[in-house]
Amino acid sequence: MTPNKPGAAQRQRLKQQAIPRPPAALILSTPVHLIAFGFGSGLARHAPGTWGTLAAVPIFLLASALPFYAYAALCLALFVLGCWACGESARLLQVEDYPGFVFDEIVGFLLAAAPLVAWFGFWEPGVWVGLPIAFGLFRVFDIVKPWPIGWFDRQVHGGLGVMLDDVLAGLFVALIGTAALWLLRGAPPL
Repeated sequence: MTPNKPGAAQRQRLKQQAIPRPPAALILSTPVHLIAFGFGSGLARHAPGTWGTLAAVPIFLLASALPFYAYAALCLALFVLGCWACGESARLLQVEDYPGFVFDEIVGFLLAAAPLVAWFGFWEPGVWVGLPIAFGLFRVFDIVKPWPIGWFDRQVHGGLGVMLDDVLAGLFVALIGTAALWLLRGAPPL
């Protein structure tokens, strides 16, 4: 009989217990840590990933006023910034990854919600229906890490490794959202 392997959520809890918590004053006073920790949302003691995703909602609401191509460019720029900030923060804290690094959740959620920008205008009613659905699906994909998300989470390291699993989770949700909206509303009015 083989022992049960810990699931993604259990591995995350074990990782969090093994790494000492950095002082909040250090995180909030150092720009690279402030970015990696999602402007402080990653300092939450419980469910920092969920808090980081919640921190993405007001960013989404502001960015949703952009044309879709500008929104996509913003997501790409934030991904590059996140790879650098999370990698540098990990180096400074001498960790591979840290549960409080939630900038990846912010970028991943912005990608998950991208179909809402493509199909709806700034703060239209469809956004308010789709936003909690995108939020819930993103959290499920981020926590469960189905293949290939889990594989990339284990195999890719550094700042890119911190960011990639959440970006992939966001892209999976965006594909689901795109398919659903295309079926319900037709092609996006880009």
